[in-house]
Parts: sequence; structure tokens; C-alpha cells
Amino acid sequence: MGSDETKSTLETENSNVQGSCTTKKCCWMTQFVLRFVLFAATLISVVVMVTSKQTKNIFIPGTPIRIPSAKFTNSPALIYFVVALSVACFYSIVSTLVTISAFRKPSSSAILLLSLAIMDVLMVGIVASATGAGGGVAYIGLKGNKDVRWGKICHIYDKFCRHIGSAIAVSLVASIILILLSIISMLSLYKKIR
Repeated sequence: MGSDETKSTLETENSNVQGSCTTKKCCWMTQFVLRFVLFAATLISVVVMVTSKQTKNIFIPGTPIRIPSAKFTNSPALIYFVVALSVACFYSIVSTLVTISAFRKPSSSAILLLSLAIMDVLMVGIVASATGAGGGVAYIGLKGNKDVRWGKICHIYDKFCRHIGSAIAVSLVASIILILLSIISMLSLYKKIR
């Protein structure tokens, strides 16, 4: 008799714990928060990269000489970075709206979950490749490459290089968020199909 009471008490406690936050609700709320943070990270990264411009003046007695401006449009890799993260930023807005509508409609379809999972994986590839391309350019700017005689420029364009480094660091966070979203989307899809 005592063991039956203990079992019923444990079952009641387990149902209360599960009732406080259902798996679907927590999953959708986690996705919503991560997608909002993804929006913020991609937007910050794009804004920081676009505002990265620096012009230097060297004063030689008698005449000031201007060194060409350093800006992100001087490098195709950094242009790709801005475009790719702009696409990811737009995707985060759309996917956040889809997540909100799916949360309000608890019987979300497997097609919707599959679409989110596929797009999340696609965005991981796009953002990770853009981060790698931008990181390669930033590394050459910081260290140079003696073998091909590419000189470092970060000792001259320090503000420009700080902007690029900050934008790449934030985009790396966006890549990690997208990986987490991909995992959550696939787990949600797996639970829906199962």
C-alpha cells in the first residue's frame, strides 16, 4: 500500500514538472530567443563592417600625402561577408516570424519543421563561409604574407582592422547560434515524425 502511494506521489510530481514547461513550448521559445539573438548578431556584424573605413594622412614637410582609404569595398571577400550576413539577417527575421506563427499554432506541420531545418543548415554554410573568408582577409591584414609579398596593414589602419575583427567575432557567434538552431530544428522534426 505504501509503495502505491509513493508511486502516485512521484507520478504527480513528474506531471507537475512536465506541465510547467512542455517540450514543444520550450523548444519553440528557445528557437524564438535564438533567432532573435541571430538577428541582433548579424545586424551588428553588418553595421560594424559597413562602417569600417579609415583614411590616413602622412605629413611630409611642405605637403600632406593621403594614403588611400581602407574600406570593406576594397576586398571581394569582405563584400561577400556583408552580403552573406545581410541574407542571414533577413532570414532571421523571416524565420522568427515563422517560429512565432508555429508557436501559436501548436499542430505545426512536419513540412514547416523540415523547411526550417534545411534553411538553418543552408544558413550555417553561408555564414560560416563568409566568416572564414573575412577572417582570411583580416589575418593577412594583421600578419601579412611574406611568401607572396603581401604586407600587413593593421599597423597603419588600426581602426579599420578593429572593425573587421569585431564584425568577424560577432559573425562567429552567429555561426554558433545557427548550428544550435539546426540541431534544435532537426530534433523537433525527429520528435514530430516519431
